[in-house]
Amino acid sequence: MSKVIIVTGAANGIGARLCRELVGAGHTVYIASQDYRILADLEMRSPSSNLKPSNLNLHAVDLNVSSQRSTQLAVDRIVAESGRIDVVVHNSAQVVYGPTEAFVPEQIAEIYETNILCAQRLNRAVLPQMRRQGCGLLVWVSSSSARGASPPFSGVYASSKAALDALAIGYAGELTRWGIETTIVVTPALGPSHYLRSDRPRDLVRTEEYADGPTVDLGDRARRGLAAISPNDFDPGIVACAIETVIKLPFGQRPFRIHFDPDDDGGALLNNIADRVRIDLLRRIGIEDILKPAIIG
Repeated sequence: MSKVIIVTGAANGIGARLCRELVGAGHTVYIASQDYRILADLEMRSPSSNLKPSNLNLHAVDLNVSSQRSTQLAVDRIVAESGRIDVVVHNSAQVVYGPTEAFVPEQIAEIYETNILCAQRLNRAVLPQMRRQGCGLLVWVSSSSARGASPPFSGVYASSKAALDALAIGYAGELTRWGIETTIVVTPALGPSHYLRSDRPRDLVRTEEYADGPTVDLGDRARRGLAAISPNDFDPGIVACAIETVIKLPFGQRPFRIHFDPDDDGGALLNNIADRVRIDLLRRIGIEDILKPAIIG
């Protein structure tokens, strides 16, 4: 069944491939207008045809998730055009790397804005519609660095992803009685190519102090170590295809969490333990019904 889907971060590797998979499967996909321009420049094509983005069921809306008003207006337009919203994929992310001390507070606030607060604004706009429908799906793209053994200089990024993961878990328990499902997609920890493309701290003086002091070799050794255990050609399409598969699963059969962990940083192991502890706690306090989405109507 065709679904109406909002994808944030549609211009990044996972997002662009996911949009291609979703429109190729017949879904209606909405993305931010600035992301659409990037996708069009790439001449994104359907896997089974030569159709270009302009011919696919891919719609660009004036969706600025840094503004609650812009987000609400975009969601209202989507509902007016399509009558519903079935799925939201929270895929926006800003990647940063460097000594944690060297990130000025304003820079960390900007990172948290992109990696966490934008998802909250979109949820506040979308969830009233999903609750009226009595069904919906939130897909959260997390990272194994949220709980895995994050290497030095990734503390700011890892902390933002840990916060996003915790937010997703909190929402999950509050939404199941409304018929709304949650899937957390745990992508691999940052590989070498991500570090090269990531933003750096703005405090250059403190960055240099870490580069010249006893930590002079720490960053290079961490990157070399990661390169030795990370696949150099990890395909974001694998994650995109998995998300598309989750979306097409029947109601009530979608997994709470799925992992892609070629770095073997322990994220999957620790998440599995934490998720079992959560299930046990909910059962012990008598609200285990929220582990499964309710059928509304």
